[in-house]
Order: sequence, then structure tokens, then C-alpha cells
Amino acid sequence: MREIFVEKVTLNIGVGEPGERLEKIKSLLEQISGSKVVKTETKKRIPEWGLRPGLEIGVKTTLRKQNAEEVLKRMFAAVENAVKESNFDGKGNLSFGIKEYIHIPGAKYDYTIGIVGLSVNVTLSRRGFSITRKRNKSNIGKSHLIKKDEAIEFIKNKYNVKVI
Repeated sequence: MREIFVEKVTLNIGVGEPGERLEKIKSLLEQISGSKVVKTETKKRIPEWGLRPGLEIGVKTTLRKQNAEEVLKRMFAAVENAVKESNFDGKGNLSFGIKEYIHIPGAKYDYTIGIVGLSVNVTLSRRGFSITRKRNKSNIGKSHLIKKDEAIEFIKNKYNVKVI
């Protein structure tokens, strides 16, 4: 029950505007992840940026199980197997950014898209965490939660990543 595993990996690219570029970025993320991609919409109105609710401005995909493990190894390779300690949150999850998608092994440069970065969010879990998502929700005990130090050790050991 104490074993930590990767529950999901979420890849996200924000474009900031709808249109043809968003469609190209969507196909790029499908190529990188090998899975279905959904568009993200704005929730708030921000007139200075030209945003209104319901406007599609980005794309994301969520990967689980074996596909998540494979893509995560490629994402760590893109950042040269090094992440900052500040990228871990208090619950042991990890988030980091990739400045240019061409650093990802297997990704090819597309001149119509240009240079685009993406964010990678890794959600860690343990057996028993699903009780927070069931109909009769319960809380996870403090001793069973994943702490930042445990998450760092897990990432170091499993993926051979340096934590700076």
C-alpha cells in the first residue's frame, strides 16, 4: 500500500488564441503523446488580452499507465534528466516545463508552427487514493499521503533524474 506510482501525466500547450495555429498545435501534441487531445477553453473574461469565456486557447492530453511511463521518460530526456526541487509541490506532485518541443526525442520541427513550449504535470499516487473519488468520499490519512521528500526519492530512483 505504501508503493508510489505515476497515476497520470498531463501535457498542456497554451496558444492564447483560437484558429489555424491551435489546430496545428493540436496535431503536434497528438504526435508527441500518441493519444487523443482536447482543446481547453477560457473561464474568465480578460479584455486586455482579448479573452472571453468559452474561447478555445490551448490543448491538453492526459496519459495513464504504460503510455504515461513512456512519454514521461521522453519528457525527462528533453530537460536533460534534471528538475528543480521547487517543481515538486507539498503533496508530492511534479510539474515542469519544456521550452521548445524540438528537444523531445522523436519530435520533428514544423516550420508552420514555429517554436512552442509545453508544460508537463505528473500526478503521483498510492494504493487507496481512489477513496477520494468515489461516491461516498473519504479523506486519506496523513501517514498515507505522499510527502515531497518521498516523491523526490521516487523520481530519482525510478527515472534516474537529478533533482537540483
